[in-house]
Amino acid sequence: MSTQGGMRIGEVHAQLRKIYPDVELSKIRYYEDKGLVQPNRSRKGYRLYSERDVECLREAIRLAQEEFVPLRVVRLRLIEQGLLSPPSTNSAPRHAARESAAAVVSAPAPEPRPALSVVDSPSSDAAAAPVKAFFTTGELLATTGLRPEEFNQIQALGLVNPVVVNDETAYGAFDVRVAAHARALLARGVDARHLGSLRRVAEREVGVIEEATSELRQVGSSFSRAQVNAITSDVAREVAGLRSVLVERELNDFLRD
Repeated sequence: MSTQGGMRIGEVHAQLRKIYPDVELSKIRYYEDKGLVQPNRSRKGYRLYSERDVECLREAIRLAQEEFVPLRVVRLRLIEQGLLSPPSTNSAPRHAARESAAAVVSAPAPEPRPALSVVDSPSSDAAAAPVKAFFTTGELLATTGLRPEEFNQIQALGLVNPVVVNDETAYGAFDVRVAAHARALLARGVDARHLGSLRRVAEREVGVIEEATSELRQVGSSFSRAQVNAITSDVAREVAGLRSVLVERELNDFLRD
């Protein structure tokens, strides 16, 4: 039964099943645990879901099941759409989403980890791997040739992810490589908004890889971390290979017209 100020979880489940018949009640609780929905609580502790919460859940399920977006990225997409408020902010949803895209993650200076190699990158000056683990904003701009306004655009689109290292905003080697490719495309007149769509394509690819290897990561799995990484790399190469052939075919048709 609806309670003043919100719906009970059973009612939300019934609404969601009209669109996604296979959705289980446990998935709603799981998404809440992952921070993908933020229901209020009654005085007795019952979850109370608003219409916005239900819309948030619908979009989260759609992104995960239909676009194969990893759950760790679904939350950002919900914030970008104004369906979910970032933590510790009282800003309006869309303003908060813009702030979130430019926010930094505070962390101690970590030891650089070897990157998990999953695809063969074409050799180019733009893609050359930087030798440093972390770069300041100024160093990133100097290394890539990005103008400050271009840098602000790609950061707002979530293409680079700043962290705080020793009380200073910094960017990792992957961010520098992404920024270099972005700068090359911007110099060719590509609209910055299209770069954001490429990021989402990459997210969907990782979602496919995550789904294909999820059983390997379950508690009690007999696979070691090294085995999981090796299999994940193999799956990623197959996904990248398929994507490469599909792009080649489409490009061939485009050039032939």
